[in-house]
Amino acid sequence: MAETMRQNIAVMLRSIERYNPENLMTLEKYVELQARENAYDLEANLALLKLYQLNPQRFDIHVTCQILLKALTNLPHTDFVLCKCLLSEKIMQQDPISQIIYLGDILEQCDFQQFWDRMISMSELCDKIVGFQDSIRKFVCHVVGITFQTIDKSLLAQLLGSVDDSTLKHWVKKYGWQEQSKSVIFIANQDENIKTKNITEKIDFENVAGLMAACL
Repeated sequence: MAETMRQNIAVMLRSIERYNPENLMTLEKYVELQARENAYDLEANLALLKLYQLNPQRFDIHVTCQILLKALTNLPHTDFVLCKCLLSEKIMQQDPISQIIYLGDILEQCDFQQFWDRMISMSELCDKIVGFQDSIRKFVCHVVGITFQTIDKSLLAQLLGSVDDSTLKHWVKKYGWQEQSKSVIFIANQDENIKTKNITEKIDFENVAGLMAACL
């Protein structure tokens, strides 16, 4: 159902219908479908936020919250920033949008332990997004993968949301990491990721002709 709706909306967004306020309800239903079926369509969500911007009397705070939470699931991409750019300062100060903005700030700072603690108080909101926690864990694993060479097993479990041992093993296996000992996980040899780069600067004769003439 999500794929069928994606195709229909993609056609709509390529025409002037993108700015037709009569399509607000269709786009809102599509956001709710994305939340239920763990699908994602950034372009459609941005189009809806733009319509809210042009038709403030039709603004729906609950749908906007779903859009922002879905954007967080696509970190480290900049979707969340793009969505915020279509919101006014006044809207971003409203609850629960302000709480989601704060969640995004915490994630951008990679303060994962604080994120999970904060999310507990917002579980009713976040639980409406199917697959939300696992999507955040993918982002955590991305950061761990480019940051650590080895990591303490208990710390990794905390970063992933204080997961149990079986869930921890699932994520370790998913990313090809290895248990180096009972307490340490080997992530990667980060030295192998360092690549040298030769920089060659080209200076045209015209750029230095004046300087050479002045020196004669």
